Amino acid sequence: MAKKGKYVYEWPRPMVTVDAVVFRFVSGKVQLLLIQRGNEPYKGKWALPGGFVDIDEELENAVVRELAEETRLTGVALEQMHTFGRCGRDPRGRQISVAFFGIAPANTKKIKGADDAVRAKWFDIENLPREMAFDHDEIIKFGIKTLKRKKAYRVRGKV
Repeated sequence: MAKKGKYVYEWPRPMVTVDAVVFRFVSGKVQLLLIQRGNEPYKGKWALPGGFVDIDEELENAVVRELAEETRLTGVALEQMHTFGRCGRDPRGRQISVAFFGIAPANTKKIKGADDAVRAKWFDIENLPREMAFDHDEIIKFGIKTLKRKKAYRVRGKV
């Protein structure tokens, strides 16, 4: 058996991250929660809340932790949405990201950029920042398609 902390293989392996695609409905509009990155790569660019999965951490726990650390948002039910793994999606190396989807209550106001996020902000999905970090524009498009298939969207969303 390999010792803890040692690589099983001699060649590099991909790293795993999680991203939170969190929406809310406000006055008939759909908003998406984004963070402004405080570190390179993409320092200053907007991104989805997320980050690296710890070695002994379940994916579901990692996304809840990252969402809370970067935005102070807690209590949102998150479900696994899709895995993104295109080569070159992160300049730091081979990253595979598991994206999670959730809908926050409309009255969710207590968000604040923290940890490695300078800011956290709700954006109308019709007016998102033009340049996103990593491939988060692709993840967001997938998230919006997923949202439009949900009953909550058909009942509350008018986009």
